[in-house]
Amino acid sequence: MQKLLLSIVALVALVAGIGIYNWLPQEQPQALVYEPARTIAPFTLDGSDGQLADNSNLEGQWTLLFTGYTFCPDICPTTMADLRKILPELQEHSVVPVKVWMISVDPQRDDVDRIQKYTSFFGENFYGVRAEHQRLYPFVNGLGLMYSIPDEGEQDYLVNHSAAIILVNPAGNLQAIFKAEHVIGEIPTVSMEQLAQDFEIIARRYH
Repeated sequence: MQKLLLSIVALVALVAGIGIYNWLPQEQPQALVYEPARTIAPFTLDGSDGQLADNSNLEGQWTLLFTGYTFCPDICPTTMADLRKILPELQEHSVVPVKVWMISVDPQRDDVDRIQKYTSFFGENFYGVRAEHQRLYPFVNGLGLMYSIPDEGEQDYLVNHSAAIILVNPAGNLQAIFKAEHVIGEIPTVSMEQLAQDFEIIARRYH
């Protein structure tokens, strides 16, 4: 009788504990998280390794995607350097690799060789992709990003592009968007501290 009573008390305590846990507010990421994750339309891009990159190259890893170009004077090198610093911390929260893809939005000047040299400077977990606008624009637009196209024949120009970072899950689907912070007088960049906090939550919940 005493053992039965103890079992009942333990069961009640367990149920109460679960109820309290579910009642308490759960930590929520600041990023825009897609639930369920969104399918990325089929694409084919030129990879910095000299191979074609398609949807299958995003599978089996967490991938951070962002638009940029090698002539970019501020946002791109800043973002690349920040991601290089934060990658080891992100990797601690994932059993699969965490990679970075820079999507070049300057096909006129960024050929495969130039992108390879640029991305390899930041480490082996960095990969570059490019394509002519006919293939590039639908891919970038499908991710919810944008970029400007220079006038025909223009040589010395800047490319306006999104500063947000896209997170693709190990199934190759769009999982979240980390938006850039806009501060007057400063270039728009994603907070790496917030990105790391959000990634930990997202990776923990991912199945």
